[in-house]
Amino acid sequence: MKPFYVRELSVYPVGRRRILLLAVAVLASLVANFETTLATILPLLMSDLDMSLTVYGQLAALSVLVGGLSAGFGGILSDRWGRVTILVPTLTITAACNFLLATVDSVAGLFWVRCLMLFIEGAGITITASLVRDFSPRLGRAQAFAFWTWGPVGASFLASFIAGFTLPLFGNAWQSQAIIMGVVSLVMCAVIIWKIAEPSAALRAQVMEAEQELVVEEDVRHGRVRELFRHPHLWAHVLGNTGWQVLYWTFAIFGQTILASAFGMDPAAANRVVALGIVLNALAVVVVGRLSDRLRLRKPFTAAGTVLTAAALAYFIALIGPGVATGHVTAVYALLFLFMGIAYVPWMANFSEDAEDVESRLQGSALGIWGMVVRVMIVVLLVVSPMVVESGGWQLWLGVALGGQIVFLVSMVAFRGRWRPARPAAAPKVPV
Repeated sequence: MKPFYVRELSVYPVGRRRILLLAVAVLASLVANFETTLATILPLLMSDLDMSLTVYGQLAALSVLVGGLSAGFGGILSDRWGRVTILVPTLTITAACNFLLATVDSVAGLFWVRCLMLFIEGAGITITASLVRDFSPRLGRAQAFAFWTWGPVGASFLASFIAGFTLPLFGNAWQSQAIIMGVVSLVMCAVIIWKIAEPSAALRAQVMEAEQELVVEEDVRHGRVRELFRHPHLWAHVLGNTGWQVLYWTFAIFGQTILASAFGMDPAAANRVVALGIVLNALAVVVVGRLSDRLRLRKPFTAAGTVLTAAALAYFIALIGPGVATGHVTAVYALLFLFMGIAYVPWMANFSEDAEDVESRLQGSALGIWGMVVRVMIVVLLVVSPMVVESGGWQLWLGVALGGQIVFLVSMVAFRGRWRPARPAAAPKVPV
């Protein structure tokens, strides 16, 4: 017996139907990120609870670790029980937890509520990526993942937009935002429940090159997760990209802080620079995703984007110091985000396809393992980076992030896929 909200498709959707279901998966990604956003109320929350930044860093590290474990298990369970079966409850319960967040009056209370929210959220984000794969044949896989990456960006924008207009209405009470996020998230969850569907297990097991109304018989067998661990190129994907993500998450967590402390920018200017970088990244992933799909190439884009990112990062590190013009820093920072967008989405498509070729029934498990390893890295980053910066400044930590880019570039040697476009097939000879 399936829950009432589960609609399994026995025929692969095409046309507008597939695009709609893909859009619902992207909306679910936005909701999963939005309902756990804390950045907009963090200063008020820290002041109200008399919590230092160091204490918050430790709290965040532990709660992210809990979310990482959830991401791994959520992906595995989604392959066995279905995507929607797990996704809808995780989104809905996390949204409801925002009302619980509004009652927090101590650091300990915040810790337990955040652990609960991120434990549920970790599985949800993994499953949204799996759904995007399910509704994107390989001819459109990179562009589909490009829109999926808009989930975190859209969540940050939506949370900031709402807070900017509503905080003054409620006397700058951070509890108001927790309640509003809970209400907005539940409304979007209702839309998702109304429209969401998923391919049956048999359809999910198919490797779709292009859109077609495929019909397959039900296959109740499940893939074995240990099969993924036997393939070194999948580990190269996971570990290499985790090194790449050190830079991304350094900027995501400390971007404004780096610009303010290393270049003397005021907070408003630093936020404008970060916003410009995010916009360029969001545009880059869609454009590059489309080019990658049209040419059926992944690795050349990933390699070029990584080389450009490493070069721009090395220049950015060399710039650190007083007296650098704000426009100069803005241009380099924006280019960094542009180059990261060139590298990221083709890699996601490459990883999804390589995992698909190993065992198409374990797409959720592969994405879940990747999500878990990345979150463990974020925990290490939250704990270690402040100590490194304290001893050697931001130059030293960004040097570590540069090393992560090199690790990712080297790991690409093990990735599957072509470096050049496939040659067109020769026309058959016509007998005279």
